[in-house]
Amino acid sequence: MTYQTIQQAAQTRRSIYALNNTLPLPEKEVAEIVRHAVLHTPSAFNSQSTRVVVLFGGEHKKLWQFAEDALRAIVPADKFEPTQQKMNGFKAAAGSVLFFEDQTVVKGLQEGFPGYAANFPVWSEHTNAMHQYAVWTTLTAADIGANLQHYNPLIDQAVAQEWDIPESWTLRAQMVFGGIAAPAGEKSFEPLENRFKVFGL
Repeated sequence: MTYQTIQQAAQTRRSIYALNNTLPLPEKEVAEIVRHAVLHTPSAFNSQSTRVVVLFGGEHKKLWQFAEDALRAIVPADKFEPTQQKMNGFKAAAGSVLFFEDQTVVKGLQEGFPGYAANFPVWSEHTNAMHQYAVWTTLTAADIGANLQHYNPLIDQAVAQEWDIPESWTLRAQMVFGGIAAPAGEKSFEPLENRFKVFGL
């Protein structure tokens, strides 16, 4: 398989919602993509506070059944059809990546470096976001589609119980991935002159 460059992957990375469970490479290689990102993504003070769980097949479907069950409890039955379709779309994918932050690590840094205590929760979120982006762009480079969801805290308890998640791990995001059944639509861009400045050239 020919992988894209980092810049190509960044450019082609999109939120792909039309996913199927046919991956262009073996599940073990997908797991290795995520493992590599966990190992090599930077973190403040080299804290390595991000925790990641990868779910395939039936385990992946369990996650989205938990989300469906939680949503049924709060969405009126006569308005649930769009939500049902969304959940079915997630279940049809090949897997999910769960991103957590270990609050024990964050609190330890706050205690060890009290002068930065207020910053560590913020830097922890930065670290988690970098892991999400690293996984997403690398999946893109391997021609795997993905989209990012945030059903926490609705599903936190079910997730923790089902997969024996430590109490100190806080769920931050869920990335659904799979084969690309249909590409994303056109992406619009805000003018760069409003978002980008260079000085000294």
